[in-house]
Amino acid sequence: MFKNIGVSISLLFFSAAPSFAAPGGAVNVVAPFEITGLDPAKSGDIFLRMGIVETLVEADKAGNPVASLAKSWTISDDGKVWRFALQSGVKFQDETVMTADAVAASLNIARGKPGLLAKAPIETITADGADTVVITLSKPFVPLLAFLAESRAQILAPASYEGKEVKAIIGTGPFDLTQIQPPQSLSVERFAHYWGAKPSIEKATFLSVSRPETRALMAESGDADYVFNLDPASRTRLAKSKKVNLLSVSIPRSVLLKVNAGHEFLNTVKAREALSAAIDREGLAIAILRYPAAATQLFPPSLASWHNDALTPLSYDPEKAKQLLAELGWTMQSDGVLAKDGKPFKLTLTTYPDRPELPLIAAVLQQQFKDIGIQVTINSTNSSEIPAKHQDGTLELALMARNFALVPDPIGTMLSDYGRGGGDWGAMNWSNPEFENALDALTRVADPDASKLLRLKAVEAIQTDLPVIPVAWYQQTIAVSPKLEGATIDPFERSFGLDKMRWAP
Repeated sequence: MFKNIGVSISLLFFSAAPSFAAPGGAVNVVAPFEITGLDPAKSGDIFLRMGIVETLVEADKAGNPVASLAKSWTISDDGKVWRFALQSGVKFQDETVMTADAVAASLNIARGKPGLLAKAPIETITADGADTVVITLSKPFVPLLAFLAESRAQILAPASYEGKEVKAIIGTGPFDLTQIQPPQSLSVERFAHYWGAKPSIEKATFLSVSRPETRALMAESGDADYVFNLDPASRTRLAKSKKVNLLSVSIPRSVLLKVNAGHEFLNTVKAREALSAAIDREGLAIAILRYPAAATQLFPPSLASWHNDALTPLSYDPEKAKQLLAELGWTMQSDGVLAKDGKPFKLTLTTYPDRPELPLIAAVLQQQFKDIGIQVTINSTNSSEIPAKHQDGTLELALMARNFALVPDPIGTMLSDYGRGGGDWGAMNWSNPEFENALDALTRVADPDASKLLRLKAVEAIQTDLPVIPVAWYQQTIAVSPKLEGATIDPFERSFGLDKMRWAP
């Protein structure tokens, strides 16, 4: 078997029969995510989910930082120097020993590329001896542990790099990458010299399948053992099948309507309030998602530290929406479309089918906006179009599903999406000094009570200004072969849990 190669010789195909579903065979994982390249900045989440790579810090089920490649850490009194003691006896999958020099080099390359680590106020990352990594900051930065847990901060062996470019994925995880064919597939084998608990599963494969109907059929036919992200219709059908087991869990992800707050039609809070009031969230959640998940604010109750119970919930009120638009000078025309200054209220909503419910939700929103006189054209395309249109300024509306636990503490995603200047998957042409000050203070304040007040203030600012409009909270569902035991859903979507799975006797 070829080890740690950049591109495999041949594409891994799945058999039409469930031939792998036997003790000792490969666990076939199917999900909608494409492998867009070897660089962790592009596909690091897949390598982390498949157990190929690890980070200095992990997260428990509540999102609290726990030891991983770093067994412990200390912080200087001024909060600017962090010292990480590394686990002993860790080997990379090319049999070389993990040293502090290797870890520091990997992190320095990572922070020079797109990712949250690049946003941290890091001055230097150096090795102190063979087993201690020292990170020096220009100012205190409380979320550093969460940033080090992000998938793009994964630790790779020196042989993974050619200069600063990644030529191979050689990690420290329980599974060794043996074959990869971007953008579709990869395969792994159990790493014999893994430093932690040895997995029961010997082999696994990953296949990117964009169509949700196809993923569901693969689960039902036995061609896949662990199928991630089912569409609502397939979920309902498979719930009646004895051929698969379904698992569901609420996760810190929200379906959001991203608004270009600089657009001439959308540059007032009233206009964005009108869009929000036009959305029947409860009806949409039951009809499309088929579970009660109407988002009354940005964060779901499961993210208790960021969910603000004191906020007035977002609600459905189409008459209020019409009134707000009338106050802004919009008048209804004979064709049922509002107009002002000779311009019809027409917008393009960009979304993507990777999350199968999004195009369906978009169609419902299109009708609900039509009911208040706003004509929306749906552009269902690649998810990459949202950040691209954000960057070139052409985005008007976007429907997306945003994971607030890309790092275990949502502050990482908040800084990326709503910090000064906004972000590809967050605010666009929106600023709020009070919000920005609260977010900045959260990076410096360690006191739990003070931090909670700052979080609530930040959430309140988004609820008031609506740079994004929450639509639904998210529930993740997977289909698992009955022959596979120990399968779970990671609420932070960091791992498929291959290291905990086993074939049923």
